[in-house]
Amino acid sequence: MGCFECCIKCLGGVPYASLVATILCFSGVALFCGCGHVALTGTVSILEQHFSTTASDHALLSEVIQLMQYVIYGIASFFFLYGIILLAEGFYTTSAVKELHGEFKTTACGRCISGMFVFLTYVLGVAWLGVFGFSAVPVFMFYNIWSTCEVIKSFQSNVTVPGDQICVDIRQYGIIPWNAVPGKACGPILENICNTNEFYMSYHLFIVACAGAGATVIALVWRVEATLAIKNRRTPDMEIGDTETDEKQF
Repeated sequence: MGCFECCIKCLGGVPYASLVATILCFSGVALFCGCGHVALTGTVSILEQHFSTTASDHALLSEVIQLMQYVIYGIASFFFLYGIILLAEGFYTTSAVKELHGEFKTTACGRCISGMFVFLTYVLGVAWLGVFGFSAVPVFMFYNIWSTCEVIKSFQSNVTVPGDQICVDIRQYGIIPWNAVPGKACGPILENICNTNEFYMSYHLFIVACAGAGATVIALVWRVEATLAIKNRRTPDMEIGDTETDEKQF
């Protein structure tokens, strides 16, 4: 067998659906964790400088954000290992394993382990769906602030509607108490906030983090469908590789 035929044979054993899902999962988790961590830090800085000058008013929020950043560290570490395990499981469940390693039959233990991974991946997908919805909240908040700044800019040439009357009260979102000082920003002050690099970066990083969470949901759902497609195309007592339709055709 030549080198070319050997390479073709090896490439035939790659579970492409699992490989793409794993890469998408890694990318989504990396975007969510990295961008989310930096965006949370920028959000605290904006609040401290412009909306809550008293440290005691936003002390609880700072602790919650710090806790969320530690959770992000744990999520990144867990999904790095979990993605590698899922990819390895994908390699050993593809029907091309028979061609590479000879006769090999599935066992009850192997089917149970594979089913456990399917269930766990499904649960994680549902959990990430909640994370995706939660990550859209700061995007909505920053979008409202940004859109208010755009309204102020459009009213600068209109003397009948002074921009000082247009305000954003950050206390209405419930992230700082109602007794926080100043708690809101109006007119030129609000416009200056929108022009800061911290606001610009935090806003766009939250958008990317939300997109990363959505990509992770798609990757996990894709991984479940790929595994179920393989299981539905072979019976429990058949050898791996007895069917011609496998994961790489999914």
